[in-house]
Amino acid sequence: MTEQPSFLRRTGQPALAYQQFQPQKADLPTVVFLGGYRSDMNGSKALYLDDTCRAQGQPFLRFDYRGHGQSEGLFEEGTIGLWFSDALAVIDELTSGPLILVGSSMGGWIGLLVARARPERVQGFIGIAAAPDFTKDMEAGMTEAQKLVMARDGVVRIPNHYSDEPYTITQALIQDGPDHFLLDKPLAMRFPVRLLQGMKDEDVPWQTAFRIKNALEEGGHEDAKVLLVEEGNHRLSRPEDLAMLAEQVAALS
Repeated sequence: MTEQPSFLRRTGQPALAYQQFQPQKADLPTVVFLGGYRSDMNGSKALYLDDTCRAQGQPFLRFDYRGHGQSEGLFEEGTIGLWFSDALAVIDELTSGPLILVGSSMGGWIGLLVARARPERVQGFIGIAAAPDFTKDMEAGMTEAQKLVMARDGVVRIPNHYSDEPYTITQALIQDGPDHFLLDKPLAMRFPVRLLQGMKDEDVPWQTAFRIKNALEEGGHEDAKVLLVEEGNHRLSRPEDLAMLAEQVAALS
């Protein structure tokens, strides 16, 4: 997809870049893709779903949080709460009717927050290596030296095995995280949940998917399933991974 994005412009807030497919007649729920930490709406999974939905005449929306991709704002000023508010703004302004939320990594956390905030609209949720509460693990994994740097500078940069650009972790991100933790209590949701998880994921342990499932079941949920991919990594972007994702979207539609 090479077309230029549209922008949701908001008074006093960064403009958010998005791409949307809205057929004139839509009998299927809108699929919303929520990207991961430092990712953007032009990743392989987002583009694959865009193509798939267009081919099937299904409404589709992908977007960049503030400080990500082509949206305005500085990444270092972002937090889970602000990115969650971005997601709600885009969804509330640009979509209507039932939704299927597809959240990748951090987008899984954001997507679950959206689902909890708009339960009447959500028809299904798909997590791809969903990572709710990951800031807790970020903080726990920092060395004492890194904690000292964060206390001094308000930010620390740690190696990223996916690229030469390090992960940027801000004190604001860590401090904001607990306000949005989901797995420390039962999670009450009533729509189907599918959790796609690679067994060789180096960023999100596969056990996290079962922690999400257990939190849902403790909240009375009866239709949450974990789909383990034995050779899958964090990205789950191989052709067979993408095909499985499309199958789950179709099944929930």
